[in-house]
Amino acid sequence: MSRQRSRRVELPPAQENIEKLEKVVNDGNYYGAQQMYKSVSARYVSAQRYCEALDILHSGACIQLSHGQVTCGAELALLFVETLGKGKIPYNEEILERLDKIYKSFPRVSLPQNLWDVDDMQQLSENIGSAKTRVEGCSSFLKAAIKWSAGNGVNKNGSPELHIMLAEYIFSESPEVDMAKVTHHFVRGNNPKKFASTLVSFLGKCYPGEDDLAIARAVLRYLSSGNLKDANILMEEIKKQTESAEVAFPKTELMQFIAYLLQTLERDALPLFSMLRANFKPSIEREPAFNEMLDDIAERFFGVQRRNPMGMFGDIFKLMGAE
Repeated sequence: MSRQRSRRVELPPAQENIEKLEKVVNDGNYYGAQQMYKSVSARYVSAQRYCEALDILHSGACIQLSHGQVTCGAELALLFVETLGKGKIPYNEEILERLDKIYKSFPRVSLPQNLWDVDDMQQLSENIGSAKTRVEGCSSFLKAAIKWSAGNGVNKNGSPELHIMLAEYIFSESPEVDMAKVTHHFVRGNNPKKFASTLVSFLGKCYPGEDDLAIARAVLRYLSSGNLKDANILMEEIKKQTESAEVAFPKTELMQFIAYLLQTLERDALPLFSMLRANFKPSIEREPAFNEMLDDIAERFFGVQRRNPMGMFGDIFKLMGAE
């Protein structure tokens, strides 16, 4: 015990180490600095001086990322989140600001709108590889932060602000955008207007037939989580923004279904809901996940119990306790 106490006393203030390590990075010795950031911060964690360990890791993540060292910066960013957990640090605005600063330090590099409309294919290949590394690094950091925030009682799904950050980075930096992932995180966020702007941007560069699917997916995701308010805000904003931008709002049967659906959910109208599903079945079945989301919506808004996919056998197993 006495040894542990003396070791704590021997550790200098974190700022001394931060200044030394920043100099190593600025001198271009990124790998050497990385090993030092990890070992030095570990000593502060071992001494239970978590706030100082966090200062060191935060500084390291930001400066490595500002020098374009994505792999190193992302590793230190993950250690920062891990130390939040070890130190039982509560989620608050100050911590959110520090996470946001790390997030904003991840590089952002524009890729050609049409990836294949370039002359230097080798350079394009390198750019795509770098973009994937950035997205994977930032995604790993933010997913860990979301998981940590959920464990601190902020929200069972994690911090809405962190979900927004992840959605924005995936959309802006991915070589091939997965709108299902973008939608998942925006819906768990708290800014449907920002989501609308992202969708309008997507409408201006997506392939034919992807536009209405992206909007429908977003609205149905909100509704399947019981959030009719944000689903309506999203649709209103998309219509408003497409009017002012040089982007056409898709006029398809699927969009007609979504418009009718939003009106139907404003009232207790289960028969009308069922009729809509039947009449627009071909449009709904353009994406397999839509029917599952509509089952969730029926349960949330009208109390319709979902059918057990195993039918009678599933009920028997439940009775036997094998759920």
